[in-house]
Amino acid sequence: MESCTLDVHPTEKALVVHYEVEATILGELGEAMIGERKECQKIIRLKSLNAHTDTSSLARKVVEECRLIHPSKLREVEQLLFYLQKRKDSNDNQEKKRISPRDFTPYAGVELDEEASINRIDEYVELLYEDVQEKIRGATLIFQLARNPDNLEELIQNEAALGALARVLREDWKQSVDLATTITYIFFCFSSFSQFHGLVTHFKIGALCMNIIEHELKRYDLWQDELQKKKKKEHEKSLRKYQSLLIKQEQLLRVALCLLLNLAEDTRTELKMRNKNIVHMLVKILDREDEELLLVVVSFLKKLSIFLENKNDMAETLAVEKLARLLPCEHEELQSTTLRLLLNLSFDTSLRSQMVQAALVPKLSSLLADEAQRQLSMCILYHISMDDRFKSMFADTDCIPQLMRMVFDCGEEKMDVELISLCINLAANKSDAQVICEGNGLKMLMKRALKLKDVLVMKMIRNLSQHNGPTKSLFLDHVGDLAAQITEDEAEEFVIECLGTLANLTIPDLDWALVLKEYKLVPYLKDRLKPGSAEDDLILEVVIMIGTVSVDDSCAAMLAKSGIIPALIELLNAQQEDDEFVCQIVYVFYQMVFHKATRDVIVKETQAPAYLIDLMHDNNAEIRKVCNNTLDIIAEYDEEWGKKIQTEKFRWYNGQWLEMVENRQMDEGEPFLFGEDAESFIGNGEILERPDLFYSPDGIISADGALSPDFYTDFQSGELGQTGFMNRYGAPCLPGPGSKSS
Repeated sequence: MESCTLDVHPTEKALVVHYEVEATILGELGEAMIGERKECQKIIRLKSLNAHTDTSSLARKVVEECRLIHPSKLREVEQLLFYLQKRKDSNDNQEKKRISPRDFTPYAGVELDEEASINRIDEYVELLYEDVQEKIRGATLIFQLARNPDNLEELIQNEAALGALARVLREDWKQSVDLATTITYIFFCFSSFSQFHGLVTHFKIGALCMNIIEHELKRYDLWQDELQKKKKKEHEKSLRKYQSLLIKQEQLLRVALCLLLNLAEDTRTELKMRNKNIVHMLVKILDREDEELLLVVVSFLKKLSIFLENKNDMAETLAVEKLARLLPCEHEELQSTTLRLLLNLSFDTSLRSQMVQAALVPKLSSLLADEAQRQLSMCILYHISMDDRFKSMFADTDCIPQLMRMVFDCGEEKMDVELISLCINLAANKSDAQVICEGNGLKMLMKRALKLKDVLVMKMIRNLSQHNGPTKSLFLDHVGDLAAQITEDEAEEFVIECLGTLANLTIPDLDWALVLKEYKLVPYLKDRLKPGSAEDDLILEVVIMIGTVSVDDSCAAMLAKSGIIPALIELLNAQQEDDEFVCQIVYVFYQMVFHKATRDVIVKETQAPAYLIDLMHDNNAEIRKVCNNTLDIIAEYDEEWGKKIQTEKFRWYNGQWLEMVENRQMDEGEPFLFGEDAESFIGNGEILERPDLFYSPDGIISADGALSPDFYTDFQSGELGQTGFMNRYGAPCLPGPGSKSS
């Protein structure tokens, strides 16, 4: 034997010893005639290894008991054991681990003193033709053989044995739970290996298991009904009997479901199970208390949940409500699997609503303290936090304080994306934001964001800054720090978030003029308004920032003098197809026309009002609203533009009629529409200077020819009421003498 090498097992707590064996055949004189080398390995499983194990003592024990390891390797063994002790179990490996026959131990009802031998298989098969007890004995002995994977290849060759087992299960499963369980165990052993699935399918064991599960669930319901009807004295006796029956039934359900879970590797087989209501059966079993059975059920549901139809079935059967009671629980694997199932389901909006109704938010929040379940819990909470309806519920739990501790515990290390994503979502809610900012919360977040230039933390801060009230006031201490980041040297992503945060700070006590001067922001803002000077996201934030500071009179004047208004008009031309840009630029104009200095610049030195008139009838309702408000202010302060705006509004409201009148050709039947020289009565002058075309609410023209806005509305809808009606040419007319009013 050659010297060995040591390694750790990739998934288990075990050492792997690699060694070579060399076999040599010697001749008559002792010389080597034939030699052969063979590579071998031995796995040393360390079941007792845990966080408290003394690795030095265990290493000595391993070296003493394993002759393959030379004493000189003691130090290496100790290091490998220390690594295994610190290594976290891989969730992925746990997921892929198939349920093994070795995981099951026979329950007391089928334990035998004798040990089975593969050479006596024919004797065991003969027992299957005897009475029920002998059948149980024969099946149990065969099960002993099947539990050893090395025997499966030989058993599969014995078609008579497998056929007899399938026949007995099909015919006698109702007579004995022990018999049904034992034979199902045998076929489960085969189902643990994909290459034997064809055999299990051939004997239709899967369909039989579905029938068994359905029958046992009905039997369970009958037991429950009978218990309810029993009197108090009889109830205790019946309860003991019921509990013993329940233990056996749950063992049968468990192994039958494990077999089906293994067969469900084939999606076609899984579809057949779904067609037989497997989801409804599984959800019904969630009411049970046996944790091992529940683990199989939840694992099965988790596998099924990746398909839409199965997910819908789970929503229909209120599976979430039943899963909620499993959290938290002491069975770590059951808890982890339940969380994984809930994570799969949490992608659905209606199921997230069910989770909230089942009070899962506080339960998941409590699991954040458990490092093993933290990431899964956080992912589910993140999905729930995506819905604005549920964000406020986090404020009533200990979730936010725990999240903040995790954020600060990260120090300068990179933060988990799940953690910061959840924080960003919660920061968008006012109640949650107040909890986040309690104490030194905002100060600590600002410190981390500015020191590490952390874009995601700054995004969280930006969300915090949008809430009016005490939260926004806390930002007064940080305006300077944020403004200092607005430079060309900083990364655009980071600057975008800083600008967005500043733009949210609509605080009356904030002296924006001082901020703009001290940090020389005006040149930066103006340069960034040039189309193509930066990413559109950054330019948009600059526009929003200008809109915020323009509320201040001195800021608006400063910006106007710097030539920002023409730059905004140029940007408006370049981005006229982008509604968000257009709306924000128009909002800047709206803010600026409030101040005399900037209003004069906009009205007299630029063509901004003309652009606003063009946008007055934009398809976007928000743009129309801001435009109309801005134009109303301009019309109030500037008579010339006011007249143009009024004319345009008239043309818009009466466009169809005006077009009809102006374009209609004179003919013999319609001489009254035109004068003697064939000139339209409307003429070529200003429409608003023809008061004879207008009608007041009572049908009489007012002295100044002013129009009632209601008239336009009635005119457009064709409901002129008492003021007039539409004639056949589409022109409004006053009721003539003798005509009737409706």
